[in-house]
Amino acid sequence: MERGKLKNQSIYPIFLILPAAFIILGLIFFPFKTTESGNLTEQLLTVTLFVSLFLLLGGFFLKNKVIGHKIKILGWVVFASYWSTQINSLYYSENGDIFNASLCIVGIFTLFYFAYHEWLSMENNEEVGCLNWAVGAAAIAGIVYFGIEKTPLAPWLIETVAVQSGLILDFFIGNVEVKGVVILHNGVHVVNIIFACTAVQSMVIFLGMILPLTRVELKRKLMALLITIVPIYFLNLIRNALIAYLVKDNPEFFSIAHNIIGKGLSLLALIILLLIVTKIVPEVFDEIICLTDLPERNGPLERFIKSTFLRKK
Repeated sequence: MERGKLKNQSIYPIFLILPAAFIILGLIFFPFKTTESGNLTEQLLTVTLFVSLFLLLGGFFLKNKVIGHKIKILGWVVFASYWSTQINSLYYSENGDIFNASLCIVGIFTLFYFAYHEWLSMENNEEVGCLNWAVGAAAIAGIVYFGIEKTPLAPWLIETVAVQSGLILDFFIGNVEVKGVVILHNGVHVVNIIFACTAVQSMVIFLGMILPLTRVELKRKLMALLITIVPIYFLNLIRNALIAYLVKDNPEFFSIAHNIIGKGLSLLALIILLLIVTKIVPEVFDEIICLTDLPERNGPLERFIKSTFLRKK
């Protein structure tokens, strides 16, 4: 990319300054609190979240390239602003989980990096297919996930998963009952099923990756979704039952059973399913590789980072 090709090179620092400002403001003004769904702040954040997702969805479908780039830039920025309010919640809700909080911070910079490349494409009248795929993936996955989590569908799904997980455990060991979201063995509380135990997160990842593939025919998309979403749902029921079995006589073993064994098996299953999906729709792999190649566009932000942090000594 030619250095003089951009019309407004001086704009690029915004894509470094704004995410840093968002993170600082989020940490200061949005400490973790257990709030009810009727809380005004929570309602405003939910509105912000869905506005960002529908901006991204609109940008994904819009045919006018210039307006589309602008809408997608705005969508990424608003989406990042929402996540900047969640850093403390992710940290404290998991008893000081620095990994999730750090991942959120990295994610905010990543969202702004996508916005920066949309700006770069607009300035140079270029189109990078994987950028639009990323927009579609985020919009579709986000709308489905939060459309379930923040509506009455969530408690219904949690109770359904609790009952089905309990049935699997009862089949193997007997004397299992489920009351609401609580699984009991011999009348003793074993585990509570929460929204994270429904595997919706994993399912929408594949939904978001597959549906926005514009060069893939519907038949292959449906096949890829069938071999991912259905196994994920049933494997998750087995995972829940396994965790309940491991902790029914050893409650202190919950952290290891859930965070190491359960999450480890889930990660392994997702990797295997991703490998299978790339056989059916290799275009997914192409889009992922394309995103990792974005720094090779060598725009003003990349040149600044190289000259500032990667200078030869």
